[in-house]
Amino acid sequence: MSMEDKIKAAATNAEGKLKAAAGELTGDNQLKAEGEAKQLQAEAMNVAADLKDQAQNLVDNLKTAAKDALDNVQKKLD
Repeated sequence: MSMEDKIKAAATNAEGKLKAAAGELTGDNQLKAEGEAKQLQAEAMNVAADLKDQAQNLVDNLKTAAKDALDNVQKKLD
């Protein structure tokens, strides 16, 4: 996960925690629900960033495997 993605998710999570706590303290169920929703959004952001990283790793591995295969074919042709 990129540092930027981590910071955005952490900020969203912190905002959610603050809203949820404020809602709890004031008895404002709407605000509490908004805070909980923000925390879920942050969790989803983290999952999305992890999937993005995994996809990039897969692409990198496929590129390496393809290059290695081409190198092996070239060696056999030489």
